Amino acid sequence: MINEKTVLQVLAEQKEEIDDYQPLQWVTRKEEQLFEFNSSLAQVVIGVRRSGKSTLCHKVLKENGVQYAYVNFDDDRFAGMQTEDLNVLLSCLYQTYGTDFLYLFLDEIQNVEGWHLFVNRLLRTGLHIFVTGSNAKLLSSELATHLTGRYNEIRLYPFSFSEYCEIKQIDKKSPTTKAESERKRALADYLNEGGFPEIQNIQNKRTYVQSLLDAVLQKDIQQRFHIRNIEVLKKIAYHLISNTCQIVNYDELSDILGTSDKTIRKYVGYLQQAFLVQLLPKFSFKSKERLIGEKAYIVDTGLENNRNYSMAGENAGWRLENVIYIELLRRCSQSFFDIYYYKPSSRAKEVDFVICNQNKPVELIQVAYDIENIKAYNREITSLVKSADALRCNNLTLISLSQSRTVESEGKTINIVSAVDWLLK
Repeated sequence: MINEKTVLQVLAEQKEEIDDYQPLQWVTRKEEQLFEFNSSLAQVVIGVRRSGKSTLCHKVLKENGVQYAYVNFDDDRFAGMQTEDLNVLLSCLYQTYGTDFLYLFLDEIQNVEGWHLFVNRLLRTGLHIFVTGSNAKLLSSELATHLTGRYNEIRLYPFSFSEYCEIKQIDKKSPTTKAESERKRALADYLNEGGFPEIQNIQNKRTYVQSLLDAVLQKDIQQRFHIRNIEVLKKIAYHLISNTCQIVNYDELSDILGTSDKTIRKYVGYLQQAFLVQLLPKFSFKSKERLIGEKAYIVDTGLENNRNYSMAGENAGWRLENVIYIELLRRCSQSFFDIYYYKPSSRAKEVDFVICNQNKPVELIQVAYDIENIKAYNREITSLVKSADALRCNNLTLISLSQSRTVESEGKTINIVSAVDWLLK
């Protein structure tokens, strides 16, 4: 049984901390629009550790001027808290914040077993509940099972390029040569630094990123899924981070690591559930083919260089493709579109992203860092044109570092879009 005095002390310290927050100084994020503020649904924000979930919730709560209570469960003094302790916590919240608050923010609540029962009870009393968490399986499965639709799920990723420009005070609109050059330089920096909010003002980025990786692997995966051999998990994670945008070869990893194919697949699934890795399925009308040949992307390109034992090369093209995919995840989640890649055979040219409205492709997107070379240009254009006929989709986009323009090829119109323009639109 948790000690009430300890709970009161923790809540008092956390309240003192948030009382000093100044949300007007924080970056505005698109996900703020997704909150159903006066809804009876629990507002659930999920995403990788340190992507800004807590800050996002505090920002919208404070800017809406409501009185809310707050508890962060990611505190060592709350370790081992059980379901039966939550009523003691509620009593302490009333003592700390008074009994008239209508909003309650539960930060990283998935650390408590059976937390969903507590949330359900509070929802029935009419409280507006805000919840954050860093593990997709725990949150999604328990929410779907126990809250039965009484929640609004909001997925948050690290800063987008647009948000990165805002925090770096980069002019996002001016057409001057100087402003355009600054945006291009900012994109080059973003591809290397990534968008984790706290890392933007930290000199020792390597220590920060390594501690983040360790926390995800140990707290969000090893402790939750009781993994004995964390070294295998680390090797898989580092391999996928170093080989972003590539098909996951489970057989090869199994041979290299001396671990069963089943275990490799399970560990990759854990990395996905902790939001460290995002898997992209292959487009096919046959469900069997969609289950094989998934590509792995990482949640933020800053993980490639800023960690221990990093051997990542330049790979600017893959970094750009990774950034585009994460941005597509942000945009498509709001429109409920699905994303695939297209490669009908081993010899066929590939299209990086197929955007689908249910089973209908609505846009084909190719990403190429540099198309100044005529061979590279022809390769990317040809891939789009051939796939357009096969998929019956004529909305064709090529994203690169070149200037935005429209070209014609074999009767198809292709929109060549500057990566900077596309990411800032």
